[in-house]
Amino acid sequence: MNRENLQLIGCGILRKEVKWLIEKNDWPMDTNLLASALHSELDKLERGLKGSLVKFRDRKTIVFYGCCHPLMDQILEEGDTLRTEGQNCVEMVLGNERFTEELLKGAFFLFEDWALHWDHITKVTFGHHPEIMRDIFQGDRKYFLALRTPCSGDFTAEAERAAQQVGLPLQWLDVGLEHLESVMRKAIERKLAGKK
Repeated sequence: MNRENLQLIGCGILRKEVKWLIEKNDWPMDTNLLASALHSELDKLERGLKGSLVKFRDRKTIVFYGCCHPLMDQILEEGDTLRTEGQNCVEMVLGNERFTEELLKGAFFLFEDWALHWDHITKVTFGHHPEIMRDIFQGDRKYFLALRTPCSGDFTAEAERAAQQVGLPLQWLDVGLEHLESVMRKAIERKLAGKK
């Protein structure tokens, strides 16, 4: 693989997993990972992503996000770059088939980072209205599915608390990083081949 350093700009929800894969594969890549809570503040997500693309405009960049902002394609076009394939980080980790299967069964997916920052994320999204939050979650979700990767710490207490707050049962799924590794590898290969 070409040793030209790439710049990865993206969501920090899988910070530990991304850094572990970069080190494991000796990928020529630096990272600038933004707070995962920005998903609940789209204006801040847009500013953060655009600001990072401007900051690193002299570098070959890859954006590590799914379709997490309604203007994502426009932001990427303006930044003259590409993003990792996948609807979101869960699909990148589980693969499309398992992601779709669990989604159709009613899963709300919970990674360690979101569990650890649950109070902040829900406060920004729902304010001080826990009853609204419970109604929304119970309206179309049937269970929390906490995803534990080889890089995860113990976030059992935080996941249990989040599930209890919304009144949904909690299930656990141990997942590998094969799908995420493949998604990142494809993005790197596309970038090094001169694609946007």
